[in-house]
Amino acid sequence: AAALPMARNRPLPPAAKMAAYEKRRAAAAPAPVPAAGNGLSEPCVAATGGLGSEAEFLLRAGVTAMVREALLKVLEARPEEPVSFLADYFERLVLGSPGAAGVDGRLYSELLRRICQHGAAPAEAAAALLGRVRCRDHEAVPFDVFRYGVLTCFVLLEFAAKADALFGVLDGGSGAADGRVCQAVLRALEDALGAGHFSLPSRYLEAGSKLGPDGLALAMDRALQERKLSASMSREEFLKKATALFVAKVKPVE
Repeated sequence: AAALPMARNRPLPPAAKMAAYEKRRAAAAPAPVPAAGNGLSEPCVAATGGLGSEAEFLLRAGVTAMVREALLKVLEARPEEPVSFLADYFERLVLGSPGAAGVDGRLYSELLRRICQHGAAPAEAAAALLGRVRCRDHEAVPFDVFRYGVLTCFVLLEFAAKADALFGVLDGGSGAADGRVCQAVLRALEDALGAGHFSLPSRYLEAGSKLGPDGLALAMDRALQERKLSASMSREEFLKKATALFVAKVKPVE
C-alpha cells in the first residue's frame, strides 16, 4: 500500500516531458498573421473579417502606393505627354519584377474604377467604359490588357476635360449653350473620331485635335443659320453626349 504514493511521485521520462511541453506551447501560441501583399498578388483575408473598406483593400493590395508613386513621377517629370509617360512607367515596373504573381481581374477592375473617379468624366461614361475593358474577377490580367485599360481610362479623363473646356467656350459662362450649336459641335467631334475602333487609346486624342478652330467655327455658323427653335443644352448633357461618342469607339477587351 505504501508503494502506490511513491509510484505517483516518480519523475516523468524525458519523452513524456517533451510531449507535455509541446501541447502547452501549441495551446498558448497566437494565431498566425497573414503575410502582407506585395502589391500584385491577392491579399490574405480572414474568413469573418472581409476586406473592409475599398480604401483598405487598395492599401492591402499595394495599389494605393503604386498609383501614388506613378503620379509623383508625373509631377516630378512634368512630361508633355503624361499618358505615354505613365504607359512607359508601368511597363518598366512590370518588366522590373520578374516572377511577379500578376494582377487578377478584381484588382484590375477596382484600379480602373478608382482612376475614372477623378476628373470631369460622367459616371455613366465611366461605367460604360469599364464594361468594355474589364476582365472577370478570377482571371489573370496580361500586361498588354492592363496597359490598354489604364491608358484608356486616363484618355477618357483627358477627353472629358477637353469637352468641358469646349463647352466653356460655347456657353460663354452662362451654364447653358444653344442646343443647335452643341449638336453641330458633337457631330463634328463624331466625324473627327471616324468609324471603327481604335486599338491605341492615344488615337482618340489625335482625332480630337483634328477639330481645329476653322472647322468648329464653320459648324457653329451653319447651326446658327438654321431658322428653327432649339432648346438650350446644359454642361452635364453635353459632357454625357461627348464622352458617349468616345466610349463607343473603345475596342472591347476580348
